[in-house]
Amino acid sequence: MSDFTDDLDDLETAEDFLRFFHVTYDQRVVNVNRLHILQRFHDYLSDDIGMEGLDDEGTAARYRFHLERAYQDFVVSNAIAEKTFKVHKEEARKMADRFVPLDSLLGTPVG
Repeated sequence: MSDFTDDLDDLETAEDFLRFFHVTYDQRVVNVNRLHILQRFHDYLSDDIGMEGLDDEGTAARYRFHLERAYQDFVVSNAIAEKTFKVHKEEARKMADRFVPLDSLLGTPVG
């Protein structure tokens, strides 16, 4: 096991990860979105097919990039809009299924 992997094993909270990777953060954003940030970070890491064979420094740089990206997703948006968890994805689908065109309510074509 590498030093980098050992260091990761010690991280527990979103703040631990953000501090470890030197990502500047607003505590208010983290307080509201900590699980979403970590889930998105995990998703980005899972989708990154270019990490194979990187040394600790290269891997740490990729991790930092993905964590910064995950954090920024929730600075500019919110958990429901980002559909981070399955429940949010299902809710968005339900909302789309409930869409009622305005002209059907008015009884006349719009436009």
